[in-house]
Amino acid sequence: MDTLRAMRFFVRTMELGSLSAVARDLETTQPTVSKVLALLEAQMKVRLLERSTKGPVPTEQGLRFYDQAKSILEQYEGAVSSVQGLTEEPTGLLRINAPVAFGQFRVNAWVQEFLRLHPGISVELILNDRFIDLVEEGVDVSLRLGAELPPNVIGRHLAVVPRLLVASHSYLERRGAPLHPDDLVSHDFVRFAWSPGNMIDLHRAGKTLSARTNSRYRVNNALAIREALALGSGIGLCPEWLVHDLLTKDELVRVLPEWTASSQDLHLLYPSRRYQPLRSKLFIEFTANQFIGLPGFYPPS
Repeated sequence: MDTLRAMRFFVRTMELGSLSAVARDLETTQPTVSKVLALLEAQMKVRLLERSTKGPVPTEQGLRFYDQAKSILEQYEGAVSSVQGLTEEPTGLLRINAPVAFGQFRVNAWVQEFLRLHPGISVELILNDRFIDLVEEGVDVSLRLGAELPPNVIGRHLAVVPRLLVASHSYLERRGAPLHPDDLVSHDFVRFAWSPGNMIDLHRAGKTLSARTNSRYRVNNALAIREALALGSGIGLCPEWLVHDLLTKDELVRVLPEWTASSQDLHLLYPSRRYQPLRSKLFIEFTANQFIGLPGFYPPS
């Protein structure tokens, strides 16, 4: 029996809590996962998991073995990464997570370049707008905008992203430009569907003001918001990276330009384990370099 492989199956079972989830994650079948775990228990002569209708439940011995097995696997991956670093031939699957719009707008193109640079690496790019558990979902690297960092991860602060009020010329010619944040309530405000309420906080010269908005159109995709604004659907509050090119081409203009919302922080996250596979290290450095001079992103203070 391949003991390292069996330990990996056990560790992922502990983290995912489902044999079917482990099978999907490790690209095998549920019966195979069950068989490998049974062989591991037989080899060790100890019960690691209790089977129940709700899924596998670790025994006391299983809980203790999990910490040791995870540490051994991390040391093994570190040793492999060290050897790969000497040969400069990184290999394996890299699972990357990013917000949907940012992933489509930026990360997808970066991944193509990264793959060209490293032919031995394959990538699975997972785009969603929720904060995920990197360990539970088997993600190596995640790019996240805003909000507090989740626990059990290491975060590298890559950039600060300003957020601006913008609209098209056609909309402003039709409805007039607001002169004060209080005027926003009488305009059509295009906003992200999951944003709570209708209030936005705006800042100017150290002063903060809460302005009410009226949203006839909400959408759960930032690229759709970008397109709607360019089509003249209303005023929107957007991260600068999303609309910088449209502002440059004068397809959108700043609204209330002296006012801004709180900036977003962009972090690159990875699991808080001691050893990182070489492919992860390479992508982390590669991605950090993409933000040098990139419009809409500013170095963290």
